[in-house]
Amino acid sequence: MSEATKIKLLQGALRTLTEQGIAKTSARTIAAAAGVNQALVFYHFGSVDELLAAACRYGTEQRVARYRERLDGIGSLGELLAFGREMHEEEKTAGYVAVLGQLLAGAQTHPRLAPATAAGLDLWIVEIERVLERVLGGTPLGEFADAKGLARAVSASFVGIELYEGVDAEGASAALGALDQLALVVAALEDLGPVAQRAVRHTLRRASRTRGSRPEGSSLSSPARRTP
Repeated sequence: MSEATKIKLLQGALRTLTEQGIAKTSARTIAAAAGVNQALVFYHFGSVDELLAAACRYGTEQRVARYRERLDGIGSLGELLAFGREMHEEEKTAGYVAVLGQLLAGAQTHPRLAPATAAGLDLWIVEIERVLERVLGGTPLGEFADAKGLARAVSASFVGIELYEGVDAEGASAALGALDQLALVVAALEDLGPVAQRAVRHTLRRASRTRGSRPEGSSLSSPARRTP
């Protein structure tokens, strides 16, 4: 019974965030959504912030588990981005985009929410990193792409688009379109023959060495590199 009550509170917290927002989320409103006595919020979690942090982890674990099989079947960057579009629509309809927005907003003023929200996002990042390592491994980019950093960039892009869509739906659509164009570039590299792929790798290695040896803060247009 105790575990069932905790789950009711976790679900009630997520429902309250979706329907009323972080500003109106309290022990009373969460308990009402969960259909339990508000004293149980403090009995099981100690504080509203602790309950919200636990709800963030709980909600993300549920959503990641829902999509893991589909993520495991992705075979290209284009498929990953297409999945991201589909997932975005599903999550928006289910109300979880609203929850994420409220958690990100709450993390600015509720210090305990920040690490929990970051940990929740990390669950997505780990899954996306696994996909990127798989789909980029056999391409010229596989040798140079930082899968961990790229996974965070993709995740941050989708988080930003989810929040941005509320004020500029057309701009959010254009941003998703730009990501699709990136997928087309990667697909074109995959279609290159062995000789062309070696040439691309050679160019990328040379660019990587040049970038690594360039003094910090310098650029190709700096005075030291100008032709007399």
